[in-house]
Amino acid sequence: MIGFGQNVYIPDANFKAYLVGEPLINTNGDSEIQVSEASSYSDTINCSNLNISDLTGIEAFTILTYLGCNYNQLTSLDVSNNTALTALYCDGNQLTNLDVSNNTALTRMHCDGNQLINLDVSNNTALTRMHCDGNQLTSLDVSNNTFLTVFNCSNNQLTTLNVSNNISLTWLYCYNNQLTSLYVSNCILLEGIYSENNQLSNLDLSTNYSLGDLVLNNNLLSSLDISANTTLQGLFLINNQITDLDISQNSSLYYFEISNNPFYCLNLANGNNLNFNDCTVQNTPYLYCIEVDDSSNVTGINTPDSQTYYSNNCNNLCSTTEIFEIYQIKKLLKVTDLLGRETKQTNKPLLYIYDDGTVEKRIVIE
Repeated sequence: MIGFGQNVYIPDANFKAYLVGEPLINTNGDSEIQVSEASSYSDTINCSNLNISDLTGIEAFTILTYLGCNYNQLTSLDVSNNTALTALYCDGNQLTNLDVSNNTALTRMHCDGNQLINLDVSNNTALTRMHCDGNQLTSLDVSNNTFLTVFNCSNNQLTTLNVSNNISLTWLYCYNNQLTSLYVSNCILLEGIYSENNQLSNLDLSTNYSLGDLVLNNNLLSSLDISANTTLQGLFLINNQITDLDISQNSSLYYFEISNNPFYCLNLANGNNLNFNDCTVQNTPYLYCIEVDDSSNVTGINTPDSQTYYSNNCNNLCSTTEIFEIYQIKKLLKVTDLLGRETKQTNKPLLYIYDDGTVEKRIVIE
């Protein structure tokens, strides 16, 4: 029972000891937490790693904004009264259920490393960072979470994931699931991953064993891990910032387009260089070495804009230092029209201005 002038019921000795020992919470310094003390406290409770098995009493902290109860022994957690929470860290417990439907102010939530089967975040529209990896989720709807910038749902049992509404994403981790499709933009095709004109800079898709095609155009990716995606057949990687790409473990890959990336090394070895069909690697002036098992088996690869050769060992040739010595690396600063106005239009003469002082005139036809 909680009432005016009464003490908060806190059955877990470790949780109670933590609260009583916090002078900003236990303002009168006695051995109890009064309802008045709890209901007026609006700051942080961080009771992580204290072997707590019951968080009963947390419901009295109605204007609490930060709760950290990770790495305890919790099997249940009721935060329905904590409607002012902006941050919730309950990872590393044994939770099988988590109801955050009342916590509409949440911007950060870490519930990874539990045993969650379902998770409803449809009301949590303010979320910017969410980590729910290491659970047992088979489905997850994040269509309402349009402010997400960091999202980790790895190590679950997801078969499909749609982040086409999450246009603010910069980090997406969904490795070690059972994905057959991942929708990363409104350009959707079954059995593929499609990303167009997002802001992704980090993406890990490793150990998803059923992917068909991967389209990741016009993002900000500087690295890409697609190792062990043995069913991947098509790869389209245009207008990113990737310098080194290893697709040697993708044994089903037979067509790809890799353009407008600052590559120096491309690894196609381990049997992947036998049956390529109509593959294009263009606008990659710094591509120096394509690693293959046997260059005599290479067919169907077009590299019109790079000074490349094929080798069975590129390791000593593709370091950043080596490439910088071979080529004068320049960074594209902006693209303008002939009047000097910055633009992204195509089908007209454009000026590409680089940081080394050079300017190129191009016509990009689409």
